[in-house]
Amino acid sequence: MFRYALAIFTSAFLLFGVQPLAGRYALPWYGGTPGVWTACMLFFQVALLGGYAYAHGLASRLAPRTQARVHLGVLAVAVAVLGARALWAGSPVAPGPEWRPVGTELPVPRLLAMLAATIGLPFFVLSTTGPLLQSWFARARPGRSPYPLYALSNVGSLLALLGYPFLVEPWVGRGAQAWGWGVGFVLFAGACAVCAVDVLRSGGAASVAGAAAGALADAQAVPVDTSAAGATAAGAQGVDVAPEPRPDVRQTLKWLGLSACASVLLLATTNQLSQDVAAGPFLWVLPLAVYLVTFILAFARESFYSRALCGVLLIASGAGVAHAQTAGPHTPLAVQLIAYSTALFAGCMVCHGELYRLRPSPRHLSAFYLWVSAGGVLGGLFVSVAATALFHAYWEYPLALGVCCVVSLVGMARPAADESRSLRIRRMLRGAMLAIVAGNLVLTVGQEAGRARYNARNFFGVVRVMEQNADDPAAHFYSLRHGAITHGWQYVAPERRSRPTTYFTEESGLGLAIAEQRRLREAVGQPAGLRVGVLGLGVGTSAALLAAGDYGRFYEINPAVISLAEGEGGYFSYLRDSPGRVEVVEGDARISLEQELERGEPQRFDVLALDTFSSDAVPVHLLTREAVALYREHLAPHGVLALHISNVHLDLVPVTLAHARTLGLHAAYVLQETKGDALRSNWMLLSPDREFSWGPSFTNASVRVRRLGLRGEPDFTWTDELSSVLRVLRRDGPSDNVKDVEAPSGPPGPGRVAGPAAD
Repeated sequence: MFRYALAIFTSAFLLFGVQPLAGRYALPWYGGTPGVWTACMLFFQVALLGGYAYAHGLASRLAPRTQARVHLGVLAVAVAVLGARALWAGSPVAPGPEWRPVGTELPVPRLLAMLAATIGLPFFVLSTTGPLLQSWFARARPGRSPYPLYALSNVGSLLALLGYPFLVEPWVGRGAQAWGWGVGFVLFAGACAVCAVDVLRSGGAASVAGAAAGALADAQAVPVDTSAAGATAAGAQGVDVAPEPRPDVRQTLKWLGLSACASVLLLATTNQLSQDVAAGPFLWVLPLAVYLVTFILAFARESFYSRALCGVLLIASGAGVAHAQTAGPHTPLAVQLIAYSTALFAGCMVCHGELYRLRPSPRHLSAFYLWVSAGGVLGGLFVSVAATALFHAYWEYPLALGVCCVVSLVGMARPAADESRSLRIRRMLRGAMLAIVAGNLVLTVGQEAGRARYNARNFFGVVRVMEQNADDPAAHFYSLRHGAITHGWQYVAPERRSRPTTYFTEESGLGLAIAEQRRLREAVGQPAGLRVGVLGLGVGTSAALLAAGDYGRFYEINPAVISLAEGEGGYFSYLRDSPGRVEVVEGDARISLEQELERGEPQRFDVLALDTFSSDAVPVHLLTREAVALYREHLAPHGVLALHISNVHLDLVPVTLAHARTLGLHAAYVLQETKGDALRSNWMLLSPDREFSWGPSFTNASVRVRRLGLRGEPDFTWTDELSSVLRVLRRDGPSDNVKDVEAPSGPPGPGRVAGPAAD
């Protein structure tokens, strides 16, 4: 049994271990948004379904020895392809530069094609392993239960999921992970080949038809989206289901609907958690682990699913989710994780518990298994494609949770034969509360649809235009929201329309940096005209900080944001009204800057601002050491880098100070509180001139300015290869390694005298 156990455990571990790694490679090229993981999950679901279909066809149509020969050939091809990629591209799974997007058109198809070309065949082979090898084991070892193999696959899956964000991502770079995974795949292929040789030698004692019922009944509980787990548990435990006719269309639609609902809830929960912290493995794997646990529990034993308990849990978690969504991203991260994870657990337990109760007789288990997998793919397609086209907000989350409430309500509506009056009353009360929760979720969707003046949703997120203070002409303004966060507002009154607001007032970090650069230029008699670059457009508020003769260059990946900032709907006009000359570059900011350098076009910005957010989440790839080094190459000799690092859950000060030390820059931290037209903002200004942040623009400002540095070597840094959100979660109190820097003494340095125009 050891050879089968090793192959199945390794396949489950590698199957789940490669998913966050593939997502990490895709994230920097596709905007760092939650939609990247949703698209990746769609690929994993489709590939898994293909693997299951392959295993089903092989086990049900071919003789055992033929199966072994065919699968040995597939293994050999997969290993050869992996080796060829390693030699040709320098990595077994990392995408090459040819996959770097050149625009924002059709990101989902391009991302799916990239995943298919890089990990498609190995992932497909891994997904076939559980069903196929359990089939072979049943034939080679008649009378021995393959259930321990099923349990072992679950252990491998959970270890890979929970180990990645805590034991792998914070300590091992992407490149090393890719090579380690490649070596692991070769070892897996060897173990799987040994099992195939065992089949060739034994010849297989069981009939093909018997193996199909037993093997795919035992199939596999390594679901990314769906489950062969139900069949697995039924066969493994010897559950004797009475013979029944072939499942009809109604039964099949129930399987599809329940599995699709659970899949939608999984992906929608991941989107909700990712949009206000940061898209990355830390918040990807937790929902997936919860989802997998519900499969294990629901299909392990029918008594593990209690309609009453899950109904109560849905009611309580629905209230918790409502509180988290009302409070927005300022809800403590622990509270959000508990609320959303509990709701996901309760909803998926309802779907998977009802799914298990609808399982067919053993003769139809393989069809059940494939239809359930297909339902998971439908859920992925709905979130990745249909919801983006049909909905203007993340409505799939409340709708999926509401449907789970309805499923639970329908299940509880069926009374037991010996139900007492008190039990009936409690059941009816729980049902009424569930109906209230479901109705409230639907009402939330309706209210959300009616509040906004403008809604748009695409791969890069949800943007809404909100109208506020319509009854007060002096305070009347339109605001842009990305997810739950305000990304700028503009007054309607002509006399206030050009006023900079929110995070970009004249005393914000960016406003002070521009003012000081302008003062230094005037001090040395240079002509007016700053070059200002901004990564992230919003409503274009920072264009109001430009003066006549200035040039502003904005980089923005979301076409919906660009349209609004350029005047669509008449809500915002900062770009049009700016006294400076303004240009907008569409596409990922980092890729655009890299392409400009490749063309020999450094921008020589006097001030370059990083203000890129997906809701409240900072895309990690835009704040790594390599990214900051790229920004510096686009600065003028005395140019300043302004990093907007406001975040409710992440402390990005140590990260930016580590970059400052690496690049020999001096750091000033500017904190502006919410007051008047300003919203609270945290900016880190990095300058090659130590004296820059001690100039009059800063010393005369009413906001808090701190010059910071590190006491010792950085505790950690973010690089393209190694970055973890886990390391920057906010803790009580400041970092012990951060210190205040004293004012410079002696005569001003050359940078302070000459300013940005000296060169």
